[in-house]
Amino acid sequence: MADDGAPRFLTVAEVAEMARVSRMTVYRMVHSGELPAIRVGKSYRVPQAAVEEMLSGGLGDWGDPRAASGR
Repeated sequence: MADDGAPRFLTVAEVAEMARVSRMTVYRMVHSGELPAIRVGKSYRVPQAAVEEMLSGGLGDWGDPRAASGR
């Protein structure tokens, strides 16, 4: 599959696996507006960029090596 610049969408199951949470947690995040999604038929698709942003933003101080060393 060639990268044509079009946004990539993930299923709820794929998001749950990436975030290591249950599918129900992903559905709750979608319904609360915490995670953007579009409805495709009876299922939801979540933009991959939104998932990556959520995962990288959720690290807080854990992602900053200076915070771990107390600097």
